[in-house]
Amino acid sequence: MSAEKILVTGGAGYIGSHACIELLEAGYDVIVIDNLSNSKPESLARVEKITGKSLCFVQADIRDKQALNDIFNQHEIYAVLHFAGLKAVGESCAQPIRYYQNNVYGTLVLTEMMQQFGIKKIIFSSSATVYGEPDSVKYTEDLPVFGATNPYGKSKAMVEDILKDLPIADDLSNYSNPWNIILLRYFNPIGAHKSGLIGEDPNGIPNNLVPYVSQVAVGKLDQLSVFGGDYPTIDGTGVRDYIHVVDLVKGHIQALQALNNSSGCRAYNLGAGKGYSVLEIVSAFERITGKTIKYKIVERRAGDIAENYADSSLALRELNWQTEKNLDDMVTDTWRWQSANPNGYK
Repeated sequence: MSAEKILVTGGAGYIGSHACIELLEAGYDVIVIDNLSNSKPESLARVEKITGKSLCFVQADIRDKQALNDIFNQHEIYAVLHFAGLKAVGESCAQPIRYYQNNVYGTLVLTEMMQQFGIKKIIFSSSATVYGEPDSVKYTEDLPVFGATNPYGKSKAMVEDILKDLPIADDLSNYSNPWNIILLRYFNPIGAHKSGLIGEDPNGIPNNLVPYVSQVAVGKLDQLSVFGGDYPTIDGTGVRDYIHVVDLVKGHIQALQALNNSSGCRAYNLGAGKGYSVLEIVSAFERITGKTIKYKIVERRAGDIAENYADSSLALRELNWQTEKNLDDMVTDTWRWQSANPNGYK
């Protein structure tokens, strides 16, 4: 019996490349489509080195119908893991059309081609940003999905709405091959593979806290700006739920297995279920790296909230998934990657 083939959109990126490792090690065949707008092909070469297995890479955009048509013609795809998307909050505010064109229209093209070929299993890389700014600190899946404060978050919510409509259309049409969709809402993925061969390699100055801190530690950046020091938290800085990227992608393997059990569209939070403050992250880096992390407290950013973290109990009950790695693991693995690759994949 041949292995099931999984199409991984955005598979050369940070989360996608880690997912490719877990998929290959779980016995799946992997086909990657990536336009390399925010990733490097070297990541896939290293995936093959780590696993000792090969994958198929197609350099193309998910908006390219012909490229998708060729992939679906050449490969009998079992399911799609959909990571491809632009993801910088600040950039999305400056370039909203680009974000909607890439993230929303790209998903429309992808699902249109999937439907054309009868491929109706997809796991979507969503985000806790779809919740907007709810009153609750602990986010559960039954919170309303609206009120995202930036085009990036809105694009994720729009894609979720599109995907939720697909099984409804199946019900109305009595299709025998119904859509089976899982939405995975990430909190804050950090860390890297234990080999130190792959990790997060952002273009330019990092938008996220941990890559920024690690670049300060390795000497690429001078100091960290901490946005707000007067929140009602343990030390006045913002508290967020950080999840090791390997724990995160293992959630996708569990979700793939769950696709066999039912149809429809379901959403799950993937988070550690607890939060760490900015200064706790800085302290952990200093302790583990032996480096001093220079930082300064600056004004709060508009739209930032004091604290949030995931309730991931639904993922535990229905996907048999929970995190295994702690903050020290996340920082140790981040530092192993950053110190061995100070300039990323270059």
